[in-house]
Amino acid sequence: MRFLPQTLLWRTFLLLAALMILAVAVWAAIINNLERPLRARQLAGTVVSVVNLTRSALITAERNKRLALMRELSDQEGIRVYPAEENDIVTPLPEESAFLPLVADEVRRQLGDATRFASRLDGEAGFWVSFRIDDADEYWLMLPARRIERPDHLQWLGWGIAALALALAGAYFIVFHVTRPLKGLAGAARDIGRGRRPPPLTETGPGEIRGVTRAFNQMSSALARLDDDRALILAGISHDLRTPLTRLRLAAEMSADAALRESISADIAEMDQIIRQFLDFARDAEGEPPEPTDLNAVIAHAVAPLQQHGARIEVHPAPLPPLMLRPLALLRLVGNLVNNALRYGGESSTVEITTRREGGNVVLDIMDRGPGIPPHEAERLKQPFTRLDTARSGAAAAGLGLAIVDRIARSHGGRLELLPREGGGLIARITLPAAPVPGSNQTA
Repeated sequence: MRFLPQTLLWRTFLLLAALMILAVAVWAAIINNLERPLRARQLAGTVVSVVNLTRSALITAERNKRLALMRELSDQEGIRVYPAEENDIVTPLPEESAFLPLVADEVRRQLGDATRFASRLDGEAGFWVSFRIDDADEYWLMLPARRIERPDHLQWLGWGIAALALALAGAYFIVFHVTRPLKGLAGAARDIGRGRRPPPLTETGPGEIRGVTRAFNQMSSALARLDDDRALILAGISHDLRTPLTRLRLAAEMSADAALRESISADIAEMDQIIRQFLDFARDAEGEPPEPTDLNAVIAHAVAPLQQHGARIEVHPAPLPPLMLRPLALLRLVGNLVNNALRYGGESSTVEITTRREGGNVVLDIMDRGPGIPPHEAERLKQPFTRLDTARSGAAAAGLGLAIVDRIARSHGGRLELLPREGGGLIARITLPAAPVPGSNQTA
């Protein structure tokens, strides 16, 4: 199956083409079998007529003028007549032929059982027929090849091939017309899977395809409304929570108890971080248009404030061309991954960041020396509100950080991978397609 085309268009076309070729071959065989006996009788009638006319001419001619008559038949009609000799080398008709034996049987039925046939006489190829004059003299008569061969068989073959080619072209057009809406449907489904909002599809094609397209448009519209409602609810909740948090922060600052003030401030900071994650998760990355972006500059901008506050972060960028990215979304992506690495890697370890080109992709690695993530948990942690059991206590997070990163990566046509690091720790790898800036000839 792996050698077959993967698209519905080509699979359906090849199936139709095979059926058409098989049908043409079967019809050709049927017509050939029905036409062969008729053509054999027609050719046998021609052979018998030529033999009878030649015999009559030789009988009416004087014996000493028969040789001149045979030469005249050869020159004007292309019919060769030779007296039969005892030492003639006769090659019978080919046994594998399905047509010539039918002709021979019909000729023998009309001329008599003594009639002989040959495909070669003394090494000369042709359709040879014997006849006798006065039951004494025997002669060989050879008909020209143009009278034996099937007329215009190449022309008929050419017309058949042309008709088959036109039928195949029509089949391809029909299959293409049927499968084209499915191709658009698949593209729109991929866009939705990447977090994008494709425009409504045009409902064209057969009734079944139109029904599927209409249902898909309804589903896409419902998903868009749900996403908008989710974003609105999260934004409203986050906005409403900010007001009491502000009052709590003010009350904490006015408290005389330093320990209580510090504890309340830590709780407020944790709640504020959780609210920020809700807002980041609710924010639609597709709302930001892509623009020419230096990924290394985005990384530098994200880590600079952390380095100024003493965070141990090493950046090893590789030369990269400007890429069509959403810089604010990428800034949130890098910030979430770096904060995770700092949080779980420990203050004494260094977070390493590298960029590089791999074929048609750009790869960003953010590496720490923390406890890492079991490989079987990697995909689960990309889901919203999901965290490891060992990381639930004492962490100011709602389990949305990796979900936000994964959504941003997919919105750029990329992916997030959580890989174990050699020597301990975690590699958070972002792979993005290296879509070049339109009109730019820069290469890395």
